[in-house]
Amino acid sequence: MKLGIFGGSFDPIHAGHLLAAQAAIEEIGLDRLFFVPAAQSPFKPDKPAAPAPLRLRWLRLALAGANRYEVDDQELRRGGVSFAIATVRDYARRFPDATLFYLIGADHIQTLQAWSEAMELAKRVEFAAITRPGEGNVRFPEPFRGRTLKGFPFAISSSEIRARAKAGLSLEHMAPAAVAAAIADERPYG
Repeated sequence: MKLGIFGGSFDPIHAGHLLAAQAAIEEIGLDRLFFVPAAQSPFKPDKPAAPAPLRLRWLRLALAGANRYEVDDQELRRGGVSFAIATVRDYARRFPDATLFYLIGADHIQTLQAWSEAMELAKRVEFAAITRPGEGNVRFPEPFRGRTLKGFPFAISSSEIRARAKAGLSLEHMAPAAVAAAIADERPYG
């Protein structure tokens, strides 16, 4: 069995995340992909995300009816700073015979050696890098293993979506319709 773990703030989830997930399912042949929203990113300690209940609800709205995707709120339930290794250990315990893949943005590859318990993480998962338009294949530093997804490069980021929402601009086609409507109603970005 091949399982994918897609961690991140998902602040908010958007079309780029969904296209990356589809690429991972198709290119790796994942049986299931778990979206795991972080309570607090260790790399963004001074940048609090939208409240966890909103981000979790948005994920559930975006993934409603998708049978290969699941939302796993374990990092939100643990609270505090979210470290990938704790989540990976949980999946290794729950699915001992599975091959685990961890999806990351290609811009995070050079930070892998700084991740908590990086050497254990390198042994437990293969990484799948998601590139933006114009980026080619990426190299993973030793001892990390990984591949670059060809996918559907999409030049949008959560920070751009937050800025558009704050400015009162449309999120149409950038985020799932239900998520865009929820953001418009809840106004979490001011």
